[in-house]
Amino acid sequence: MLVAATPLLAKDEPDLAQPAVFKAVIDCKAIADPSARLACFDKAVTALASAADARDVLVVDRATARKTKRSLFGLALPKIKLFGDNDDEEIDQIETTIASAYDAKDGMTIFVLPDGARWKQTEGRYTYPKAGQPIVIKRASLGSFFARVNNQAAVRVVRLPQSQ
Repeated sequence: MLVAATPLLAKDEPDLAQPAVFKAVIDCKAIADPSARLACFDKAVTALASAADARDVLVVDRATARKTKRSLFGLALPKIKLFGDNDDEEIDQIETTIASAYDAKDGMTIFVLPDGARWKQTEGRYTYPKAGQPIVIKRASLGSFFARVNNQAAVRVVRLPQSQ
């Protein structure tokens, strides 16, 4: 599947080529004759709509990209420029509430967030988490993360994949 977030992409990103069906729509702007330009737009928009219906092209706005990046916070993903990543837009922490919490087989707590993300405490004192309490998860050094539950002392956590 080809994914394109063209409104989101920076224009100076050479490795993020726009898909041909989107570029065809943009290229129609250069046609001087109004009837030819309209015919070009009709043809290009039909092709773009077909590609979107087939899920060959996906247009994502900045707000959706930020929401998606936030939901992926803590997962080890390859460094790709899918969301037009800039260093100044890196997510270093999330602040939310606990949807639920339970103990894993090893006795460590698993925090479930409202978006379904699951974080497991790996060390630190017991936090006695309850649904509705605030939680702040911050990126730490060397790819680690710390969570503060209900303004208590931070504990080390790790993001669990969805399949566990």
